Amino acid sequence: MHPLESLTTATLAEVAQRIARREISPIELTEAMLARIERLDGRLHSYITVMPEHARAQARAAEQAIAAGDYRGRLHGVPIALKDLVNTCDAPTTCASPLLRDFRPSYDAAVVERLDAAGAVTLGKLNLTEFALYGYHPSHTPPNNPWKLDHWAGVSSSGSGAATAASLCYASLGTDTGGSIRFPSAACGVVGIKPTFGKVSRYGVFPLADTLDHIGPMARCVADAAYVLQVLEGRDPRDAATRTDPPGDYAKALVQGARGLRIGLDRAYSTADTDPRMSAALFAAVEVLVAQGAEVVELNSPELADAAQHWLAVCAVDALIAHKDFYPVQAASYGPAFRRLLDHGAQVSAAEYARATRQRQATRALLDELLTGIDVMVCPAAPAPAGRQADFGPQDVMPDEAIAPLVRYSAPTNFSGHPSITLPNGFTDDGLPLAMQFIGRHGDEAAIIRAAAAYEAATEWHTRRPPL
Repeated sequence: MHPLESLTTATLAEVAQRIARREISPIELTEAMLARIERLDGRLHSYITVMPEHARAQARAAEQAIAAGDYRGRLHGVPIALKDLVNTCDAPTTCASPLLRDFRPSYDAAVVERLDAAGAVTLGKLNLTEFALYGYHPSHTPPNNPWKLDHWAGVSSSGSGAATAASLCYASLGTDTGGSIRFPSAACGVVGIKPTFGKVSRYGVFPLADTLDHIGPMARCVADAAYVLQVLEGRDPRDAATRTDPPGDYAKALVQGARGLRIGLDRAYSTADTDPRMSAALFAAVEVLVAQGAEVVELNSPELADAAQHWLAVCAVDALIAHKDFYPVQAASYGPAFRRLLDHGAQVSAAEYARATRQRQATRALLDELLTGIDVMVCPAAPAPAGRQADFGPQDVMPDEAIAPLVRYSAPTNFSGHPSITLPNGFTDDGLPLAMQFIGRHGDEAAIIRAAAAYEAATEWHTRRPPL
């Protein structure tokens, strides 16, 4: 075991302070994390590609820069990891599909450029469902949940959730098209931020559905996720959807507390088609915030769930466009779940897509209206805790009608583009994480970070680590 093994389970903020004070070395910290990956990931399968020499080179560069007085901020010298649909020149970008097994991009994604500029150390590329939907290719080993190895680690960004929870990186990047930051964050008991649509550039990130895709950080506490988001966000002309928001004051939001915070809660929406343990944990969490001085505003918005009924049509058509170079010519090379999505996209009518587009407009208007009189809205992060892999196999194809209930809490903000933060708010009796999400106004990540940080400060769920 590496001498710094105990530091691998610390938070990014904790190790960043020690690096800044030159109490610990980025080189030694990187070696400790690589050793932990070597020791544990054979059971978790959270990484597709580990990049030890690349990580060591970045750690040496960070140590030299810091020694010379060029300290660039909290990510400098800190080991992180990337979902393997983010372009990297120094390693393949596979999207967990044999179609891209040997694809080595000629350029780095915008988020990689920003992380490199901040001095972060990239450990490697993380596992995911094939092309970021919900199923794994038959040739691919899915990641396991670090809390219970025979359970799912979420979908899509599952490697990011598993690696972050298991302390195989201090933070990771995930993408979210219909819940793929929120589901693995909820399943693995970590914090995930799906920013406002366009807050973070997607240049160099392979799309699932271009009009729905978001990219954001996953970490073991709210502060760590906020610090990574601060580095990632900003206008990028290479992604026409990026926004021109001024930088968020997340440091202030992290310590602002809950007093005076107005939290919207729709109890009926938060219980329908939902595991009672998720709803009970949510309502208990709201009481914690009320005890700190927050105010609850009761909402009644049953039509919010309508977004889930139309999400598949948009995702499938957008995916069909993204895969025009592979489908239908190489349709047989896809796994069954993703091939089914593309087949579905080819069958969506113009009228169906138009109805889905109108629903997107209605969902955005509804959330804008709901958020007018409140600071944040709260609801479960997912309909249920992580399920057993034996109950739904990695290559099983979900019936179309089963998808809407799954994305009932995630599709609305993929449609509308509002920001959301997911965080743990309890555990089941058998040790699986429970989770909730706060939703905020467009461009107001500070409000959801404030709410999440206030809850986290009053609880201890984020301090638990899986029994590996």
